[in-house]
Amino acid sequence: MDAETRVYAVIGNPVRHSLSPTMHNALFKKYSLNAVYVAFEVSRENAREAVEGIRVLGIAGVNVTMPLKEEVARYVELSEDARAIGSVNTIVNSNGKLLGYTTDGIGARRALERFTTLEGANVLILGAGGAGKAIAYELSKVASVVVLNRTVEKAKALEDFGVKGDALTPENLEYYLELADVLINATSVGMNEDRSLVPREMLKPGLVVMDIVYKPLITRLLREAKEKGCTIVDGLWMLVYQGAESFKLWTGIEADVELMRRVALERLGESK
Repeated sequence: MDAETRVYAVIGNPVRHSLSPTMHNALFKKYSLNAVYVAFEVSRENAREAVEGIRVLGIAGVNVTMPLKEEVARYVELSEDARAIGSVNTIVNSNGKLLGYTTDGIGARRALERFTTLEGANVLILGAGGAGKAIAYELSKVASVVVLNRTVEKAKALEDFGVKGDALTPENLEYYLELADVLINATSVGMNEDRSLVPREMLKPGLVVMDIVYKPLITRLLREAKEKGCTIVDGLWMLVYQGAESFKLWTGIEADVELMRRVALERLGESK
């Protein structure tokens, strides 16, 4: 590090256990970039000051995580995708002009495309929160998407994207799963707990099942899906690919996703 080192960061709360510094610092080293990636805990009420700090301090790029994604969108210039969903997870500082992007949806799409073809597929997403909204918006460009949410109004609000929204009930879950090629858990259910929104008996062989949760890496949903003959996609793949998209926005370089996943797994203490 020296006076020319470019600074990148993740902001949100909490971020102390974020895997982003591990992944991006490994990339900076691989590509011999004079840059460092750090984490700043920022509360929602300080979002505006944090954005101004990025500009004033000349921080080159920032990832934005919860609970700031929608709040930060108010203070930066938005890409078309970020404007559509009202959420930002990546900021590029272009000579003091802050540009806001969302890479969550494309991260999920690229993760899924490692394992299946999405063109024309029937996709069922559980959860209409920030992640569910971003994923639904992106996948609706190539697939038929249904979003189920406990608060049905939030799911219905996504119909502006050409997505069908409905209530998350046992009856609807069973009905739409029968039609689905891909199932995505876009809720926090399963994070550090042995719980799943989907009864094991509803899972069918050949279904592609993705969970955005990556702690644990193999959630109950993924474990039971694998037992039923489904193809499983863990949440770390989405994290890696959304990070790779951010890295490309900042540097123009196609990131080594295998390296990103390897160092993230080491940090998690998981084996491949």
